[in-house]
Amino acid sequence: MRRSNILGLLALLSAMSAPAQQYGLPAMVRGVGIDQNLNAQLPLELTFKDETGQIVRLGQYFRQKPVILAFVYYECPMLCNMVLNGLTHSMEKSTLALGKDFEVVTVSINPQEYWKLAAAKKLNYIEKYQGTGSPDGWHFLTGQEENIKKLADAAGFHYKYEPISKQFAHASGIMIATPDGRIARYFYGIEYNPRDLRLGLVEASQRKIGSPVDAIMLFCFHYDPTTGKYGFVIMNVIRTLGSATVIGLGAMLFIFIRRDRRRAHDDLGRPA
Repeated sequence: MRRSNILGLLALLSAMSAPAQQYGLPAMVRGVGIDQNLNAQLPLELTFKDETGQIVRLGQYFRQKPVILAFVYYECPMLCNMVLNGLTHSMEKSTLALGKDFEVVTVSINPQEYWKLAAAKKLNYIEKYQGTGSPDGWHFLTGQEENIKKLADAAGFHYKYEPISKQFAHASGIMIATPDGRIARYFYGIEYNPRDLRLGLVEASQRKIGSPVDAIMLFCFHYDPTTGKYGFVIMNVIRTLGSATVIGLGAMLFIFIRRDRRRAHDDLGRPA
């Protein structure tokens, strides 16, 4: 378990490190991390097994709604559970409805895991989930090594099997994809700001979900791919306030001119 904790911490560190900075890491986690393949097309033709043991095509989860994609493995002793716990908490706080506004696809990177493990993991997290929506919107998949690797490579998710501990060294993070299967956003670590998750889903849906408030928030907050977070953009706010000021002054000027013309017209109409 101690070795597992070390592997998990090193993998968490590698997720936040650029590839050029990874040469100082131990060999067992070198090359492990997440590349930002923004706008990359996921291979939707790939097939997996769902938590019921049925063969499914990845593309069937990419239709009308954005999709949260998470790479884990179900017998992971530490880091994967932390990722899923963080995702669960963020979804609960985001106020968007699972299954209605978005889908979640969790894929095991361990080709040896059986679909019954996926079923047990889904049951565990659906029992924990206190947010809105339907558990039918959260999918837990297993698959063949070739298909797992193709999907992970397309998403920029790099992992490595460590034979001594018989575990996988992997980074921690989640991705958001558009309804047509293109990678739109990355969120790193094991905790995901509910506001950022919501804004990412709204953007990925081309604003087909969310509220008018989200549109204002997206104007004020800008996604930073280097940090995987949304930051406050002061210039947008200044432009908004400036535009509002100009519009307000223009409206006042129009009212004053109209009032003066009305007075002049009234003065002309009065008898001398």
